[in-house]
Amino acid sequence: MKAVILAAGKGKRLRPITATRPKPLIPIAGKPLMEYTILGLIDAGIDELLLVVGYKEEMIKAYFGGYEENFDIKINYRTQEEYLGTAHATGYAKDFVRDDDFLLIYGDLLVDPKIFKELIQKFKTTPCEGLISLIEVNIPHNYGIISLDSNGFVEKITEKPSPDLNLGNLANAGIYLFKSKIFKAIEKTNKSIRGEYEFTDSMEILLNQMAGRIYGYNINNFYWNDIGLPWQLLDANKYILDNQKGKLLGKVEKNAFISGEIYIGEATIIKSGTYIQGPCYIGKNCLIGPNAFIRPYTSIGDNCHIGMSETKNSLIFSNTAVPHFNYIGDSIVCENVNLGAGTKLSNLRFDNCNIEMNIDGKLIDSGQRKLGAIIGPKSQTGINASIMCGKIVGENSVIGAHTLVNEDIPPNTLYYQDSDGKIIKKPNTFLN
Repeated sequence: MKAVILAAGKGKRLRPITATRPKPLIPIAGKPLMEYTILGLIDAGIDELLLVVGYKEEMIKAYFGGYEENFDIKINYRTQEEYLGTAHATGYAKDFVRDDDFLLIYGDLLVDPKIFKELIQKFKTTPCEGLISLIEVNIPHNYGIISLDSNGFVEKITEKPSPDLNLGNLANAGIYLFKSKIFKAIEKTNKSIRGEYEFTDSMEILLNQMAGRIYGYNINNFYWNDIGLPWQLLDANKYILDNQKGKLLGKVEKNAFISGEIYIGEATIIKSGTYIQGPCYIGKNCLIGPNAFIRPYTSIGDNCHIGMSETKNSLIFSNTAVPHFNYIGDSIVCENVNLGAGTKLSNLRFDNCNIEMNIDGKLIDSGQRKLGAIIGPKSQTGINASIMCGKIVGENSVIGAHTLVNEDIPPNTLYYQDSDGKIIKKPNTFLN
C-alpha cells in the first residue's frame, strides 16, 4: 500500500521554532517529528511514500534524501505551490496513487505506530471507500465532529458544532485510508467560506453525491498528538522518551551518576559530578557538566554544552550552550542559542494558575500549570537575565544582562534594561 503525508505548511503557531525549519523537521529525542511517522509506516508495510511539501521543502528533501538506501521504501515529492486547503494538498497525490488504495496522514501528527497496522487491517476487511480515524475530545465545538450510524459508518461531518446540537465528541484525528475514488470527490469540491478546498467537504461529496461509504474508527486507546502548539511538543517528547531504551555510546566520567533509561550519543562526555535522571536523550558530541543536574524528560541535541546548570522536561536543540548556573524548566530552547551565566527560565506562577502563551496574536490557555519559555534560534542572553513563564523570544534576538523579560520579544531584537530600569527595544545588529 502507498501512503501520503501532507507536509507543506508553515507552522505559524509554532514560531519561532519553525522560523528556521519546517514543522515536520522539529527534532524530538534525536529524530525529526515526521521521521517517527515514516518509520511507523514502514513497519506497517508501506513501501512507497509521497511527501507533499512546500515551506522549506529543500530541508525535508535533504534530510530524507538517503532514506531509500537505508530503509525499504521509495519516497516521492510534490510541491504544493499554493496553500489552498487540505483537499487541494491531497489532490497533488492523484498521479502518485493512480488506482491504488492509500493511507493519508498530516505531517504534524505524532501517534502510536501500532495505529497504522490496525487501520490498514480494518480498511482491508471493511466494505467501504474510505476509513477515517476518530479521537474523543473534551471540547467538541473546537473540532470537526463526525457522526456515525449504528454500524460505524460516517453519516455527517460538522465543523465546530454548537454545543446545543449534542453531536457527540468524536473528532477527525487526521489519519485516513481511501480508494482512489476520493480524487473524483476532490475534483467536485468547491472553496469553503475560508477560501480553501476542505478535505472534509470532499468526504461529504463522496458520501452524499457518489454513494460512497466511509468507516469511522476510534483510536482513543492509542497515543495521538496533533502538534500545533509549543507545549504539545513537550508532551510528544515525554511520550517518545517513555518508550525509549537507554544506550551509552559516549563516556561517563567517574563520580557522575545516571539512572533510568538514558540515551547518550557518540563522543558525548558526561563530566564528574553530573547527575542525570532518566528518561532523557543526549545527542552526540555534547559536553555535559561538570556538576550538571539533568532531570527527567529532557532532550538535548548534538554539539551542546550543558554546564553547572539544571534542566528538566525541556527540549534543547543542537549547537546550544547552557553553560553556567542556568535553570531551564518545561521550556524549548532552539538551535544555536547561548544563555549567559545565571540566566533563568521561569516555569510557574505564584498563584499556580495555568500558563497562557501568545500564539499568532491570540492569548491561549496552555492548560499547563508549569510551562517555561520558548527561545528562538540564534538568540542569546546576557548574565543574570530572567525570562518569565510563557514568554516567547524570537529568533536572532539578544537579551541584555540583568534584564527581566515579562513580554514576548519579536525576532531580530536587542532587548535590555538601561541604568534607570527602562526597557529598551531596538533592532539587533549583533547577530547578522
